[in-house]
Amino acid sequence: MAIKPANKIQDLQYFGEFGGVNPSISDASTFTFLSAKTMFDTFEGNADGCYLYARHTTPSSMYLGEALAAMEGTETANVSASGMGSITSVLMQLCAADDHVVSSRTIYGGTYAFLKNFAPKLNINTSFVDITDLKVVESAINSKTKVLYCESVSNPLLEVADIDGLAMLAKKYNLKLVVDNTFSPLSISPKELGADIVIHSLTKFINGSSDTVGGVVCGTQEMIDSLKSVNDGAAMLFGATMDSLRAASILKNLRTLHIRIKQHSYNALYLAKKFENDGLKTVYPGLKSHPSHTIFKSMMNSEYGYGGMMTIDAGSLEKANALMELMQKENLGYLAVSLGFYKTLFSAPGSSTSSEIPEDEQKEMGLNDGLIRFSIGLDNDIERTYQQMKACMKKIGVIS
Repeated sequence: MAIKPANKIQDLQYFGEFGGVNPSISDASTFTFLSAKTMFDTFEGNADGCYLYARHTTPSSMYLGEALAAMEGTETANVSASGMGSITSVLMQLCAADDHVVSSRTIYGGTYAFLKNFAPKLNINTSFVDITDLKVVESAINSKTKVLYCESVSNPLLEVADIDGLAMLAKKYNLKLVVDNTFSPLSISPKELGADIVIHSLTKFINGSSDTVGGVVCGTQEMIDSLKSVNDGAAMLFGATMDSLRAASILKNLRTLHIRIKQHSYNALYLAKKFENDGLKTVYPGLKSHPSHTIFKSMMNSEYGYGGMMTIDAGSLEKANALMELMQKENLGYLAVSLGFYKTLFSAPGSSTSSEIPEDEQKEMGLNDGLIRFSIGLDNDIERTYQQMKACMKKIGVIS
């Protein structure tokens, strides 16, 4: 049976305090109690529906968390001030000193930097592997391994994780499979494929307007309760709290995610096919030439397509920079990091979002200087966009 994640969002209904069609925003950092005992019970985590302090949760963040949990098919969720706030809190909650993580080698630069440079200070070590090779993944697991970590579609090389296969390994070795689904909301439902925990940077496609930073952890009630524990919960104690106004804003944008993802995917597939036909080295999961095209197709919720992210190889960093500057000048998008905006965004990840990864490791994983990562926008006339981009590529000498 096909998964319909957008239906689960649509079926949620929240009324505002005065009957508004949007839930009221709780503009408060702390909440009152009618009895001292209820306050005590709330501190102990035994008072459902009561709010204690905004660092713990607010009605606004609870509404957003419920909607995201419904989308991902998990019991509940916890929102945070950033994607990294969610990623680091989950890893710190699941791991203790002397534990081990097996992670994809191609992940967001901030995640890589945390696992490579910061976590070892706490005696938590990571093996970075080719996540597409299950034999390599299994060989990296040892008696101290606690977590398998990957991105559904990796940043920036767009490698696709076989979540079914990874879930079987996680179950075999009693590990937690944590999947960052930032690049493929709605298109892929990791929980349905066996993931234990699903993470998003809400900053990207889910919010979609490049005006808010946020993150979410979707998982079991037990996991989220542990994150929010006042005694030893990483989300609570690290304090990466989402503001109520931001939570309310993201919830409103979430309502249109299904429409936006379809257009992002349609435009990206259109351009990817055109660029590949022009002889450009183009990577997009929707292309049959993509090494994991069949795996993505087997996992995807087909109505949402293959996502809005693609890469091309301009041949050199000089050509990549010149092309991006020209495309920005011609109003084809912005030379900017991040993704999921209504306009196309492009960057050279080797010198930006993946710059935390040493150059030798970038080369080993296939991250070339000339690689340009595109977050394809919502352009209505995508053929016009293609022709304009092609003219820029010819002018720079990326294509003849």
